[in-house]
Amino acid sequence: MAPSSRPFWTVPPKRLAGAATIALLLGMAPLLSGTATANPTRPSPCGNDPTARLSTVPAPETVLGFPLGAGQERVVTNDEVRTYLGAVDSASNRVVTGVMATSVLGQPLPYAVVSNERHVRPAALRKIADDVRDLRDPRRTSARTADRTATDSPAIVWVTANVHGGEKSGTDAALKTLYELAAGLSCEVARRNDNLVTIIVPTQNPDGRDATRRQNEFGFDMNRDWFARTQQETDGKLELLRRYPPQVFIDAHEMGGRQYFFPPNADPIHHEIAGEAVDWINRIGEANKAGFGFNGACDDTVTTECYFNYDTYDMFFMGYGDTVPTTGFGAAGMTYEKGSASAVADRVQQQFHTQWSTLGWAAANKREVLSGYFDIWTDALAQGRAGTLEPNEVVQPTNEVQFPVPDIKIRSYFLLPDRQLADVRQLVERLRRMDVEVYEVQKPTRVPTARVFGGRTATNVTVPKGAYWIPMDQPQKHWIQAIMGEDPYVPFPYFYDVSSWSNPLLMGVSTIYTGDNVRPKAELVRGISGGRGSLAWPWGSYTYPLDSAAAAEFTFRLLGRGVPLVRDLKTSRVAIPATKLSRTVDELAESFGVTLTPGGRPTGTSLALPDVGLFQGTGISTTSGSHGEARYVLGKRWGLDLTPVTTADINDNTEAFTGRTVLLVPDGSSATGGLTATGQANLRDWIAQGHTYLGLRNEGTRVARAAGLTSTTEKTKPADYLVIGSHLRVDVDTDNPVALGRPAEDFEFNNSDPILNPSTTGTNVLSYPTGDTFWANGYTVGEDALKGTAAVVDEPTGAGRAVLFAFNPLFRAYNENGLHLVANALLYPAATTAPDARRTPGIDPARASAAAAPVTPDLGGGWRPITVEVAASDLPRTRAIAERFTTDARTSAKDSSAYVVIPNPQGLQVDEHPFASDLVRALRDAKVPLRSVVG
Repeated sequence: MAPSSRPFWTVPPKRLAGAATIALLLGMAPLLSGTATANPTRPSPCGNDPTARLSTVPAPETVLGFPLGAGQERVVTNDEVRTYLGAVDSASNRVVTGVMATSVLGQPLPYAVVSNERHVRPAALRKIADDVRDLRDPRRTSARTADRTATDSPAIVWVTANVHGGEKSGTDAALKTLYELAAGLSCEVARRNDNLVTIIVPTQNPDGRDATRRQNEFGFDMNRDWFARTQQETDGKLELLRRYPPQVFIDAHEMGGRQYFFPPNADPIHHEIAGEAVDWINRIGEANKAGFGFNGACDDTVTTECYFNYDTYDMFFMGYGDTVPTTGFGAAGMTYEKGSASAVADRVQQQFHTQWSTLGWAAANKREVLSGYFDIWTDALAQGRAGTLEPNEVVQPTNEVQFPVPDIKIRSYFLLPDRQLADVRQLVERLRRMDVEVYEVQKPTRVPTARVFGGRTATNVTVPKGAYWIPMDQPQKHWIQAIMGEDPYVPFPYFYDVSSWSNPLLMGVSTIYTGDNVRPKAELVRGISGGRGSLAWPWGSYTYPLDSAAAAEFTFRLLGRGVPLVRDLKTSRVAIPATKLSRTVDELAESFGVTLTPGGRPTGTSLALPDVGLFQGTGISTTSGSHGEARYVLGKRWGLDLTPVTTADINDNTEAFTGRTVLLVPDGSSATGGLTATGQANLRDWIAQGHTYLGLRNEGTRVARAAGLTSTTEKTKPADYLVIGSHLRVDVDTDNPVALGRPAEDFEFNNSDPILNPSTTGTNVLSYPTGDTFWANGYTVGEDALKGTAAVVDEPTGAGRAVLFAFNPLFRAYNENGLHLVANALLYPAATTAPDARRTPGIDPARASAAAAPVTPDLGGGWRPITVEVAASDLPRTRAIAERFTTDARTSAKDSSAYVVIPNPQGLQVDEHPFASDLVRALRDAKVPLRSVVG
C-alpha cells in the first residue's frame, strides 16, 4: 500500500510561478559557489579551544566589515547574506549551498547545508536524507534498520529566521552559527558536525527584510501560511523540508521589549502533536536556559536581557513555523523570540546562544532523537489503525485541560465527488504534497456509521466511485487529523490566532469520516485528475461546473487568454467552444482538477473579464490584510489587472474610478473611506449604470452603508461574544448569481466579524440559520447572536449592485468557498431587464436610516481586539493592571465573568502588539486567574 519514497524528486511539484519553478527544479541542487571540496584532507583532531578556527574560512568581519553578535552595530542586508553564504561555501568543505525558492520580487531564498566533510558529499547527503525519510514509514523500515540509522546517521536540524521581514536578528545569528560550524576546530564544533546535518535558512522573507515589514510583498504573514502554502516562499521551503525532514526546527523571530522567549510553550498545544516532540522541546528549553547567559531568567527584579517561558507563544494553529514542522514532520519545532528594543549586538548574540545551545543538545542526544523519531511514526500507524485520537494536554503547570478530545474513533475520511470536485482535487494535492496517501474509490462502498461535516451523523452511507479515501492507518495520521479534523478541540481558551482551519470546511467540500473499519476497493492517487476525457464534435463544446475556487481560477485564466466562454445561469456550467480547446487549455484544466465534458453547441450568458478597481483610500493598509490578499488572489492568481482607486478618484469622479466595471473595497479602519457627500453620490450613480461594488468586512460594508447602498445595520455584540476564527453553517440563496454553484447549505469562516442585520432592500445571499441547523466549530461564546443575521448581501441600485461580505472571503487566500463567491460577484451577469421598483435613483428610506445610524466602534481593525476574561470579582484589579498599559481599555460583565477589551484598531496580532503579551504576563504574575485570552 505504501508508495516508495525513493527517489524523492519523483514527487510531482505543484505549479509555481516561473521564477520559483526554476529555483525549485534547478536551484535545489547546490548553487551559489559550488559543492563541497572533492577528496578532502583527513581532518585534524579537535581541541578544547573554542576560538580555534580554520583561517581559510572567512570570518564575518572579513566579508561584511563588522562582527556578528558582540560588537555588531547594524544588521546585515540581503545582498550581504548572499555574499557571505557564497564566501563560506567557496572556502569550506563542510558547506554546500542552494536556493529553495524565489520571492515575489524575484530575490533568491538561499540556504546552506553544513556538517562534517564526509556528510556533505552529494552521495552521502542523499543517503542521510533517504535514511531519515525512511524512519517516517515503519511499514517498510524495520526496527533493526531504524536502530542502525539512529546509530550511524546524523540527525537533521533546521535553523531558520526572518519569516517576518522586520525581525532581523535571527538572520545575523544564523550566519554566525554557519561560520562557527564551517570554521571551528573545537570538539564542540566537531560534535555538532559529526552528529548533525544543519540546514540554515538565514531569511525566509527577503522582500519584507528590505522593506522592514512583517509581511511579504503581497502583504501575507508567512508565519500563518504553512498548511496552505499560498506564497511561493513558503512553498519552496516546504519542498526543501520534504527533502531534508527535520528532527529539530528553530524559527527565530523578534517581539517587543528587551526580553527573550524560548519554549516550553504557552497553552494551548494541539492534541495531535506527539509526546516525544513535546519532551524534546522542553528539554531543549533547559539547554537554552543553561547557555543563555546575559541576565538569565526574568523575574520581578530582572526585566531586560533575560528569558521567559510558558507564555504567549502556543502550539495550536497549523500555520506556524513550529506547529507544522512538529505535526507534519515529527520535529521539535520551536519559536524563538527576541525583544527588538535591545541593541543589535545583544539581539544577535542571544539568538546565537539559543541556536548554539539547541544544536549542542541535538548533537548530544541525536541517537535518542532518531530512535524517538521512528517511534512517532510507529505510534501514528498504530493510532490510525485503531482509530484513536491523541488526548488533549496542557504544558503550563498552572493550567488544566478544560475541553478534552471527545471519545470518538476516526479510521477514514472520505471526500465526496458530488460537488466542488476541482476543490476536492486541490485538497487531495495539498495532502499528497505533505506525503499523505490518498486513494480514489473504484467501486461504491457502504459506510455503516458516518459523521457528516457540520455536526451531523448518518448511517449506511454509500460512498460512490470517484470519491477520495484518506485512511488514517498511515504514518501521516497526525497531520491528517490536524488539518482535516472537523474541530481542533482546543484544550484551553487562549488564542493567539484562529480556532479552526479545517480544510474541508474552508473549501466547503462534501466530507464524511468514520470509525468503521472499511476497506474500499481503491487506487493510490499518483497525480491530479482533470482535463478532457473524450472528444466533442467540432461544432460542440466542452463544459465544466463553475462551482469551486479552482474552477473560478481556471475561468479567469481562460478569459485572460481570450477564450470565449458562456455560462448557464441555472446549472453554473461553463462552455468552451470545442475549436478553442488547445493542448495548453486541456493541460491547464488538468492542473486545476477541472474535468471537461463534451457537450452541444455553446449556449448561455457570455462571460467577460471584469475591469477591477482596487480601493486604496482612507483607512486601507496597502501592505497587509485584504488589500494584499486581493492583489494576490485577483491579480497574481486570477490574472486580473487591478487599477488603484483612491478616495480622491471617487470624490472627483476621475477615469481611474469611472472607467472600472467593479470596485473592490477591502477591509480597513474607516467607516466612510473618506468619501464626501459628492463622492458618495458619484458612487451611487456609478453603480446604477450597471457596475458592481464589492465590499469586504468592516470598511467594505461600512463605506457602502454610509453611501446609502444598503439597509443592513450592525448588531451590537454581546459582552461575552467570542467567535475566534471559527466555521459556521450558512443557508444559501442558490437563486442569486453570487451563490451560483454553491450548495443550499455551506460553511463560512468568521473571525469576530461585524454582525449584519438582514437587508430589507436586497437579497440576503448567505444567512446564519435560526433553528436547529445552526452550527459552529472551534471556540465560540455567545454565537447565538449570529442566528438569522446576514453573511453576504446583494443590494441592487439601478442596473448595478453592491455585494457586501460581513466576513473576509479572501482571508489568507485559503478560504476557498469565499474565493468562489468573490469570483461569482466579479462575473455577475449584466442586467437584462428594466430595474425593479427598488432600484430608484434616490436613496431608499431604509438605506438612509441605516446610513444615519451610529457607527459601531472599530475595536479590532483587520483582526480582533484583545479580550481578557476574568472572574467578575477580579475585575477591579484586572482593570488596575490594564491601566498600567493603556487608558483605552473597555470593561463589561456578564453572569460571573468580566471582560477587559483592549482596542486594536491597527489589527495587530499578539506577537506584534506593543503590550498585549506584557499585559497577560502581568496579570499572571499578579495571580489573576485568566478564564480566556483572545488576541
